[in-house]
Amino acid sequence: MKKRTFLVLVVALIASAMAFAGGDKEEKSSYKLGFIGPLTGDNANYGTMSRDAAYLAAEHFNAAGGINGIPVEIIAEDSEGTVEKGLSAIEKLANTDKISGLIGPVFTSTTIAVGDRVQNEGIPLITGSATFSDLTNIGDMVFRTVVSDGLQGEVAGHYFYEVLGYRNLAVLYAKNDYSQGLYESMSATFESLGGTIIDAESFMVGDKDFKTQLTKIKQVNADAIYIPNYTVEMAQILEQASQLGVDAPFLSCDGFSDPEIYNLAGNFTDGVVYVAPAQVEKSDLYTEFAKDYTEHFGIAPDSFATNAYDATNVMLQALTRAVANGDDSRQALRDEIAKTKDFKGASGIVNFAPNGDLIANQGVYKVEGTTPVYIGAFAVVDGKLSKVE
Repeated sequence: MKKRTFLVLVVALIASAMAFAGGDKEEKSSYKLGFIGPLTGDNANYGTMSRDAAYLAAEHFNAAGGINGIPVEIIAEDSEGTVEKGLSAIEKLANTDKISGLIGPVFTSTTIAVGDRVQNEGIPLITGSATFSDLTNIGDMVFRTVVSDGLQGEVAGHYFYEVLGYRNLAVLYAKNDYSQGLYESMSATFESLGGTIIDAESFMVGDKDFKTQLTKIKQVNADAIYIPNYTVEMAQILEQASQLGVDAPFLSCDGFSDPEIYNLAGNFTDGVVYVAPAQVEKSDLYTEFAKDYTEHFGIAPDSFATNAYDATNVMLQALTRAVANGDDSRQALRDEIAKTKDFKGASGIVNFAPNGDLIANQGVYKVEGTTPVYIGAFAVVDGKLSKVE
């Protein structure tokens, strides 16, 4: 009797060991992906629109059957737009929720910090909005569905000098990775062509009063003023510049593509020229996405939302392929993301360079009143600005 009992226990232990080693796999109730972005605070509009786009992508995916009938769950965490909160969020998502991959973070500084963490953890990340040039140099776990500052700044510098004919620019930028990165890449190109940055003023994140900097800029008589910042900051800058009688034209970046700018500073946006993701031909995919997004959330999607939607769908399709190959590990997901080829997204065709950067062109827009008018798509070829047909 004792011998038989001993044999039964041995068999049970062997079966348990086989299950632990992968002989039997516990059935999943869901596949978990994380999202990090500012969901509260001055710039919560960027985070909430990006998060909602990720939710919508997952909703569509699950309605179509998920992965072999298993749904995907998006777990969203609020970074409040800070590095500290972003790191707390990834700690929870990585160790408590045990996510397979991460969408976001939205802001560059947070993404750099979180990017270092996910690289060490081996968690693939796709951001739809962090544009800092060196971001993808963190490692092979980091991808983006938005053009880097390097390309945006290069196109901006060429366009301001060659097309608009400016020779002397002033700049007002925030001391963060996003704003400073755009300022540096634009100015490097602008100056290499023969232009001059005759005044560069900065401010700290969270500042509300820019009149001291604007007064200095007003005195140098610049051809135009470049403000590569976030929505709330730019709205305050435009309003205060008007109050001070600053009459130089303003130039900006992809942050100006957020429609909230017209609610905050609609009386001061006329004439602003900005560089942002190129406008794609309104495909059926984009039309359906924009319609669904607007119906779900009561507002039309901006480029941040569109890029986050594509980032989520790229990750969902990559996860599907990984599971089909019999490996749902984080490394397998990363490898399938890297293999993405000619993905048809709402923002256009998505392809990644070997370093994880998006391969794309940049668009130029000019605001008429409160309506952005698309000028066209541009690229820099052999050191010269070229309009893309």
